[in-house]
Amino acid sequence: MDVSKQIKIDFVSDISCPWCVIGLRALEQALERVKDVASAELHFQPFELNPDMAPEGQDIGEHLAQKYGATPEQGAKTREMIRARGAELGFRFEMDRRDRIYNTFDAHRLLHWAELKGRQRELKHALFEAYFTKGDSPGAHAVLQRVAGEAGLDEAEAARILASDSYAAEVREREQFYQRQGISSVPAIIINERHLISGGQPVEVFEQALRQIASQS
Repeated sequence: MDVSKQIKIDFVSDISCPWCVIGLRALEQALERVKDVASAELHFQPFELNPDMAPEGQDIGEHLAQKYGATPEQGAKTREMIRARGAELGFRFEMDRRDRIYNTFDAHRLLHWAELKGRQRELKHALFEAYFTKGDSPGAHAVLQRVAGEAGLDEAEAARILASDSYAAEVREREQFYQRQGISSVPAIIINERHLISGGQPVEVFEQALRQIASQS
């Protein structure tokens, strides 16, 4: 078998989505397992869970109750499940540090720029860690600028982008494209523009799908 099968993966997700962290970590571990048959070109595509969220954000308990009708008990149960899944995959969710939901549009603009600079995956991981482990706001420009630096990007250039509306049109266009494709929840993992895997699946599910697709292509 040709070991250099190249698979294209579009990972549609939001910074404020814990299941997107779980999905990404599981997908990356699956890619490690299948590198005997395939290598992947990974692109992060924008999706906003809360496009109308005000800049100051909203209390997370209040938000979950309003949006999903979740009781505090249900919320606590879900948070524990997410924390445990993250730990299994080597990611630390510090649930007590994350008490608000924020607008993520500017973070998506930076991710678009990071892709042009070849540092998109590094920035994605750094943004997830800033929000879910450190409890920082992914809507705050000072945080985004710092995180860009941590991901190996130029902080001064990041500040200039954030102060302007650079890449806003491109991000909106991509968001609308995936909405038109019927993507309404994330993570949505699209392989070779044909196969869709939804949600924070276990490593084994991603591995099986990747092996199957590599053998067909």
